[in-house]
Amino acid sequence: MFFRNLTLFRFPTSLDFSELDTFLPPAALKPVGPLEMNSRGFVPPFGRGDEAFSHRVGNAIWLSSGAEDKILPGAVVNEMLARKLDEIEEKEGRRPGGKTRKRLKDDLLHELLPRAFVKPSRTDALIDLDHGFIAVDSSSRKSGETVVSEVRRSMGSFPAMPLNAEVAPRSILTGWIAGEPLPEGLSLGDECEMKDAMEGGAVVKCQKQELRCQEIDKHLEAGKQVTKLALNLDDHVSFVLGDDLIIRKLKFLDGAVDELENTERDDIRAELDARFTLMSAEVRRMFVLLEGALKLSKVDG
Repeated sequence: MFFRNLTLFRFPTSLDFSELDTFLPPAALKPVGPLEMNSRGFVPPFGRGDEAFSHRVGNAIWLSSGAEDKILPGAVVNEMLARKLDEIEEKEGRRPGGKTRKRLKDDLLHELLPRAFVKPSRTDALIDLDHGFIAVDSSSRKSGETVVSEVRRSMGSFPAMPLNAEVAPRSILTGWIAGEPLPEGLSLGDECEMKDAMEGGAVVKCQKQELRCQEIDKHLEAGKQVTKLALNLDDHVSFVLGDDLIIRKLKFLDGAVDELENTERDDIRAELDARFTLMSAEVRRMFVLLEGALKLSKVDG
């Protein structure tokens, strides 16, 4: 259950989560209704059949936000609408106006929704109580905010804000690739993206390449700035950090995974618990390093 991306939000460390297990069950995912397009709510992190809507290891909490979305392709609706409009025009000798087209389309949606396929999905999140952040397993800010909104709706109040850096992330990332010292434990990976400072300028993407080289230096000398940079945390984690402060391509390396393989567990629940324990510790360590390097702002409360 290792996360693959991290969209992070900060909240006051003084926030009280003691009643979380009381708040979550009423906000559980309900089946999408016949005339609804979607449904949102929490699901048990360990999957169906489990009763707990959160799992806590130390001061780390694992939540899962579930969704059911109706699949109703626009092309299908538009084709059926066009046929109805053609029938009316042939019968009445005129093409229906905008209000009629809208009413017909709404009628079609009500007719098709009960028969539409339902696509289930889930998005996991990690809440770190020690450092006041929630990490959502998504590279989309919108998806991250949706999960945060679900937590806020269940708790009544959840003053979580997107990460904000006191220093421009581009300048930090550009400095690192130019040879400035990285925080202890971090090292350069083999991937980066650079852009001209001017809006709409050139974009250069490098993959599987040594980043400290003359080719990269020439781009930097031309004024390009780093917008995405691959980094390694010891031999445990690799990831790509963007200037939007979203972490992508998160991968746990052999140095971390070996710790799991050296421990015997009897069932899948114990395996998932061990993975979450490892992941939460590594994400916390990574966050602390980036917090200092990027001068991430805290949320007062």
